[in-house]
Amino acid sequence: MASYPPARCCTVGVKHEGQPAGKDIKVGPYAAYLATPPSPSTTTTTTATATGTGTAPGGGVGKPGLLYIPDVIGIWQNSRLMADQFAANGYTTLVIDVFNGDALSLDRPPGFDFAAWLSGGSTGDNPHTPEAVDPIVERAVRYLRDELGVTRLGGLGYCFGAKYVARHFPALQVGFMAHPSFVDEARAARLPGPFIHRGRRNGPDLPRREAAPERGDPRRRRQEGEARRRLADQPVQRRRARVQRALRCHQQGAAVGQGERLPAGCALV
Repeated sequence: MASYPPARCCTVGVKHEGQPAGKDIKVGPYAAYLATPPSPSTTTTTTATATGTGTAPGGGVGKPGLLYIPDVIGIWQNSRLMADQFAANGYTTLVIDVFNGDALSLDRPPGFDFAAWLSGGSTGDNPHTPEAVDPIVERAVRYLRDELGVTRLGGLGYCFGAKYVARHFPALQVGFMAHPSFVDEARAARLPGPFIHRGRRNGPDLPRREAAPERGDPRRRRQEGEARRRLADQPVQRRRARVQRALRCHQQGAAVGQGERLPAGCALV
């Protein structure tokens, strides 16, 4: 295992404020949230049309998109607002319900049987294992490419979702993962990249013997969930800055090569 399994920090947090601007949709039988960039008349960001032309954020030609694979809280207020922010920067962003209607509510009790939920879901017949989750991710990728015309596709994986960003290279051309859980060691070692890892302030996500040399300032690590499930004493401006940092990491990752410098606070693994 190249990253640690989930812990209690995976299920606690506080809601963001704001009104989501995207829309709840279905991708086949699965719930999803779709956030789209502003029209060209209302933004200076040049995005592509469904035919795949135009200048994408971060450089390059094509229609850019992001597949957001959430943590165990799934599609909720915070993930919707984060998707809206990515869309405001020019990325068609899809948050997919990889839990088939069985995401966890916020702040589960300490005695919650996480392993049983993973293996069978809340009802015992709705597992959240790779055999169940992989087809959902594949369907979301096809939707973004075939129905929305996305030609340059990146993946965002938070905690539980990070594993599935790693599993779905090269269908995802660039990846960003925050405090990953259950990332397979062998798979992490052969990721074609670019792939960016964002760690926590209060604990390692990758065992140090397995981690690549870190780029950026390790003191800038954050507590798990501070982007998606921020702490109550942190102002809106700082939360927005974190989302912008994640976006810059993702954009920069799409352009860097081996040995090139990443933004402060990002690490390439």
